[in-house]
Amino acid sequence: MTRTIKIIGVGPGDPDQVTLEAVAAMRSVDYFLVTDKSGTAKGGMPDPLVRAREELLDRHLDRPARVVKVADAPRERREEFTGTDAEYRTAVADWHRARVEKYLAVLAENPGDVGFLVWGDPAFYDSTIRVVDQIASEIEIVVDVIPGISSVQLLAARHRLVLHDVGRPLYVTTGRAVHEAVEAGHDNLVVMLNRVVDLPGLEDWRIWWGGNLGTREEELVAGTVGEVLPAIEEARNRLRDTSGWVMDIYLLRAPRTTR
Repeated sequence: MTRTIKIIGVGPGDPDQVTLEAVAAMRSVDYFLVTDKSGTAKGGMPDPLVRAREELLDRHLDRPARVVKVADAPRERREEFTGTDAEYRTAVADWHRARVEKYLAVLAENPGDVGFLVWGDPAFYDSTIRVVDQIASEIEIVVDVIPGISSVQLLAARHRLVLHDVGRPLYVTTGRAVHEAVEAGHDNLVVMLNRVVDLPGLEDWRIWWGGNLGTREEELVAGTVGEVLPAIEEARNRLRDTSGWVMDIYLLRAPRTTR
């Protein structure tokens, strides 16, 4: 029989925000393939997101979960090798291919249907669908994608926001590309994947920021960029200390745009 890989969006961190469809998918697979970044962070600490996924499984499964951990492939992050867009894309493509090779080895040794637990929603800045598509080009599998509550939605809910003006667009980008988006004329942006929150020249813009949304350590900050950037940096540092990781997102809006 053809095997199935289920790519399951599990929300930003709150077990109560895992959908009923996701729970059913989690209960239908034989095991879960989880990428483990332990040892890649400073001090070689255990990967906190592995434990977070295990806690979700403990909460929602009706049997003990079988979790197969895979040491994550190294990724080139040095700016001298990822400074241009082409270099960055090449580094990401190499990282994806290395993950494919690792996952194929696990799948060869472990029969049955497998689940990937994706933080938030698989459609937003996550590599799992692209990686599994490469796997599907090499072995016979069926791929199902189950959407999840995204941090984009949760950011809006926490700050009680409509993310766009009436009849106006919303632009979603990354911290790496935020200044390029502003220069292109975008004035209402959701920004994800932030190594830092650095917004020179935008001190009078409004920002609604959230870190590790949906977790017990969740942090929220809102205000004018020039006034609240220090508070955001303090909140990011608290999250590193309490959670061991930071996933943050923010809405950035030009001062001429009404709420």
